[in-house]
Amino acid sequence: MSVARLAIAILAMASVVVASNYLVQFPVHGSLAGINLADLLTYGAFTYPAAFLVTDLTNRRFGVNAARMVVIAGFVVAVVLSIWLATPRIAIASGSAFLVAQLLDVTIFDRLRRASWWKAPIVSSMIGSVVDTVLFFGLAFAAVFSTLLGFHDDFAVEVAPLFGVFSAEVPRWVSWALGDFAVKVLVSLALLAPYRILMALIAPQPAARTA
Repeated sequence: MSVARLAIAILAMASVVVASNYLVQFPVHGSLAGINLADLLTYGAFTYPAAFLVTDLTNRRFGVNAARMVVIAGFVVAVVLSIWLATPRIAIASGSAFLVAQLLDVTIFDRLRRASWWKAPIVSSMIGSVVDTVLFFGLAFAAVFSTLLGFHDDFAVEVAPLFGVFSAEVPRWVSWALGDFAVKVLVSLALLAPYRILMALIAPQPAARTA
Protein backbone atom coordinates (compact mmCIF):
# COMPACT_ATOMS: atom_id res chain seq x y z
CA MET A 1 0.00 0.00 0.00
CA SER A 2 1.48 3.31 -1.13
CA VAL A 3 1.58 6.08 1.44
CA ALA A 4 0.72 8.49 -1.36
CA ARG A 5 -2.65 6.77 -1.82
CA LEU A 6 -3.36 7.36 1.86
CA ALA A 7 -2.30 11.01 1.80
CA ILE A 8 -5.85 12.35 2.10
CA ALA A 9 -6.70 10.02 5.00
CA ILE A 10 -3.45 10.81 6.81
CA LEU A 11 -4.01 14.55 6.31
CA ALA A 12 -7.59 14.21 7.55
CA MET A 13 -6.47 12.31 10.65
CA ALA A 14 -3.73 14.83 11.39
CA SER A 15 -6.25 17.67 10.99
CA VAL A 16 -8.64 16.04 13.48
CA VAL A 17 -5.85 15.54 16.01
CA VAL A 18 -4.55 19.10 15.62
CA ALA A 19 -8.04 20.60 15.83
CA SER A 20 -8.92 18.54 18.92
CA ASN A 21 -5.69 19.46 20.70
CA TYR A 22 -6.34 23.14 19.96
CA LEU A 23 -10.05 23.17 20.80
CA VAL A 24 -9.53 21.34 24.10
CA GLN A 25 -8.36 24.71 25.44
CA PHE A 26 -11.84 26.21 25.09
CA PRO A 27 -14.63 25.20 27.50
CA VAL A 28 -18.23 24.94 26.34
CA HIS A 29 -20.06 27.80 28.02
CA GLY A 30 -23.67 27.15 28.89
CA SER A 31 -25.82 25.01 31.14
CA LEU A 32 -27.99 21.94 30.75
CA ALA A 33 -30.44 20.84 33.45
CA GLY A 34 -28.53 22.93 35.95
CA ILE A 35 -25.16 21.46 34.93
CA ASN A 36 -22.45 23.99 34.15
CA LEU A 37 -21.04 22.64 30.88
CA ALA A 38 -17.88 24.72 31.14
CA ASP A 39 -16.86 22.59 34.13
CA LEU A 40 -17.18 19.40 32.10
CA LEU A 41 -16.62 19.90 28.40
CA THR A 42 -14.35 21.55 25.88
CA TYR A 43 -14.93 21.90 22.15
CA GLY A 44 -12.26 19.28 21.56
CA ALA A 45 -14.75 16.63 22.67
CA PHE A 46 -16.87 17.43 19.61
CA THR A 47 -14.09 17.10 17.03
CA TYR A 48 -12.21 14.08 18.37
CA PRO A 49 -14.85 11.44 17.34
CA ALA A 50 -14.14 12.39 13.71
CA ALA A 51 -10.93 10.36 14.12
CA PHE A 52 -13.07 7.22 14.17
CA LEU A 53 -14.81 8.37 10.99
CA VAL A 54 -11.45 8.76 9.23
CA THR A 55 -10.24 5.38 10.46
CA ASP A 56 -13.44 3.58 9.46
CA LEU A 57 -13.60 5.08 5.97
CA THR A 58 -9.94 4.21 5.40
CA ASN A 59 -10.61 0.69 6.62
CA ARG A 60 -13.62 0.40 4.30
CA ARG A 61 -11.70 1.67 1.27
CA PHE A 62 -8.19 0.31 1.69
CA GLY A 63 -8.40 -2.37 4.38
CA VAL A 64 -6.93 -3.07 7.81
CA ASN A 65 -3.25 -2.42 7.15
CA ALA A 66 -3.94 0.95 5.57
CA ALA A 67 -6.20 1.95 8.47
CA ARG A 68 -3.45 1.04 10.91
CA MET A 69 -0.99 3.21 8.99
CA VAL A 70 -3.35 6.17 9.30
CA VAL A 71 -3.74 5.50 13.03
CA ILE A 72 0.03 5.44 13.52
CA ALA A 73 0.33 8.74 11.66
CA GLY A 74 -2.32 10.26 13.92
CA PHE A 75 -0.59 8.81 16.97
CA VAL A 76 2.69 10.50 16.03
CA VAL A 77 0.96 13.86 15.59
CA ALA A 78 -0.94 13.39 18.89
CA VAL A 79 2.24 12.61 20.83
CA VAL A 80 4.16 15.55 19.36
CA LEU A 81 1.34 17.97 20.12
CA SER A 82 0.79 16.58 23.61
CA ILE A 83 4.47 16.84 24.49
CA TRP A 84 4.45 20.43 23.26
CA LEU A 85 1.15 21.51 24.82
CA ALA A 86 0.74 19.37 27.92
CA THR A 87 2.50 17.73 30.85
CA PRO A 88 4.32 14.39 30.34
CA ARG A 89 1.51 12.53 32.12
CA ILE A 90 -1.16 14.05 29.89
CA ALA A 91 0.98 13.27 26.85
CA ILE A 92 1.30 9.62 27.89
CA ALA A 93 -2.42 9.36 28.60
CA SER A 94 -3.39 11.04 25.32
CA GLY A 95 -1.06 8.99 23.15
CA SER A 96 -1.90 5.69 24.84
CA ALA A 97 -5.65 6.25 24.68
CA PHE A 98 -5.55 7.31 21.04
CA LEU A 99 -3.41 4.40 19.88
CA VAL A 100 -5.22 1.63 21.77
CA ALA A 101 -8.73 2.92 21.01
CA GLN A 102 -8.09 3.51 17.32
CA LEU A 103 -6.38 0.16 16.75
CA LEU A 104 -9.25 -1.56 18.57
CA ASP A 105 -11.67 0.32 16.32
CA VAL A 106 -9.79 -0.99 13.27
CA THR A 107 -10.02 -4.60 14.45
CA ILE A 108 -13.70 -4.49 15.44
CA PHE A 109 -14.67 -2.70 12.22
CA ASP A 110 -12.90 -5.37 10.20
CA ARG A 111 -14.80 -8.15 11.98
CA LEU A 112 -18.12 -6.45 11.21
CA ARG A 113 -17.44 -5.03 7.75
CA ARG A 114 -19.78 -7.53 6.05
CA ALA A 115 -22.70 -6.83 8.40
CA SER A 116 -25.27 -4.07 7.84
CA TRP A 117 -23.57 -0.86 6.75
CA TRP A 118 -24.11 0.89 10.10
CA LYS A 119 -23.00 -1.90 12.45
CA ALA A 120 -19.26 -1.75 11.81
CA PRO A 121 -18.84 2.02 12.31
CA ILE A 122 -21.20 2.37 15.25
CA VAL A 123 -20.05 -0.68 17.23
CA SER A 124 -16.35 -0.05 16.62
CA SER A 125 -16.55 3.66 17.44
CA MET A 126 -18.65 3.11 20.57
CA ILE A 127 -16.30 0.48 21.99
CA GLY A 128 -13.32 2.56 20.92
CA SER A 129 -14.81 5.59 22.68
CA VAL A 130 -15.28 3.66 25.92
CA VAL A 131 -11.66 2.49 25.85
CA ASP A 132 -10.37 5.92 24.87
CA THR A 133 -12.28 7.64 27.69
CA VAL A 134 -11.29 5.14 30.38
CA LEU A 135 -7.63 5.11 29.37
CA PHE A 136 -7.21 8.84 28.94
CA PHE A 137 -8.99 10.07 32.05
CA GLY A 138 -7.74 7.19 34.18
CA LEU A 139 -4.09 7.58 33.16
CA ALA A 140 -4.25 11.37 33.15
CA PHE A 141 -5.95 11.99 36.48
CA ALA A 142 -6.60 8.92 38.64
CA ALA A 143 -4.62 9.09 41.87
CA VAL A 144 -3.74 5.40 41.62
CA PHE A 145 -1.36 6.14 38.73
CA SER A 146 0.39 9.08 40.40
CA THR A 147 3.30 7.00 41.67
CA LEU A 148 3.95 5.60 38.22
CA LEU A 149 3.20 8.64 36.05
CA GLY A 150 3.72 11.57 38.44
CA PHE A 151 1.95 14.96 38.28
CA HIS A 152 -0.82 14.57 40.83
CA ASP A 153 -3.59 17.05 39.96
CA ASP A 154 -5.23 17.86 43.30
CA PHE A 155 -8.21 19.59 41.68
CA ALA A 156 -8.93 16.60 39.39
CA VAL A 157 -9.02 14.09 42.23
CA GLU A 158 -10.93 16.33 44.62
CA VAL A 159 -14.28 14.79 45.55
CA ALA A 160 -17.30 16.79 44.36
CA PRO A 161 -20.96 16.20 43.45
CA LEU A 162 -21.36 14.25 40.19
CA PHE A 163 -21.63 16.78 37.37
CA GLY A 164 -21.67 19.42 40.08
CA VAL A 165 -25.36 18.89 40.87
CA PHE A 166 -26.08 15.31 41.98
CA SER A 167 -25.81 14.05 45.54
CA ALA A 168 -23.35 11.28 44.66
CA GLU A 169 -19.79 12.50 45.15
CA VAL A 170 -16.93 11.36 42.92
CA PRO A 171 -13.49 12.67 41.93
CA ARG A 172 -13.94 15.57 39.51
CA TRP A 173 -12.23 13.67 36.70
CA VAL A 174 -15.02 11.07 36.75
CA SER A 175 -17.57 13.76 35.90
CA TRP A 176 -15.25 15.03 33.16
CA ALA A 177 -14.93 11.51 31.74
CA LEU A 178 -18.68 10.84 31.75
CA GLY A 179 -19.43 14.19 30.12
CA ASP A 180 -16.76 13.59 27.50
CA PHE A 181 -18.08 10.11 26.76
CA ALA A 182 -21.65 11.37 26.39
CA VAL A 183 -20.50 13.82 23.73
CA LYS A 184 -18.51 11.12 21.93
CA VAL A 185 -21.61 8.93 21.76
CA LEU A 186 -23.79 11.73 20.40
CA VAL A 187 -21.23 12.84 17.83
CA SER A 188 -20.53 9.25 16.74
CA LEU A 189 -24.24 8.76 16.08
CA ALA A 190 -24.40 12.04 14.15
CA LEU A 191 -21.40 10.99 12.04
CA LEU A 192 -23.29 7.96 10.73
CA ALA A 193 -24.93 10.23 8.14
CA PRO A 194 -21.67 11.53 6.59
CA TYR A 195 -20.23 8.02 6.85
CA ARG A 196 -23.11 6.63 4.78
CA ILE A 197 -22.76 9.41 2.20
CA LEU A 198 -18.98 9.05 1.89
CA MET A 199 -19.22 5.26 1.89
CA ALA A 200 -21.32 5.47 -1.27
CA LEU A 201 -18.60 7.52 -2.95
CA ILE A 202 -15.74 5.11 -2.34
CA ALA A 203 -15.13 1.67 -3.76
CA PRO A 204 -13.95 -0.81 -1.11
CA GLN A 205 -11.14 -3.23 -1.84
CA PRO A 206 -12.22 -6.59 -0.35
CA ALA A 207 -8.86 -8.18 -1.11
CA ALA A 208 -7.15 -5.77 1.27
CA ARG A 209 -8.70 -7.45 4.33
CA THR A 210 -6.33 -9.26 6.67
CA ALA A 211 -6.89 -11.33 9.77
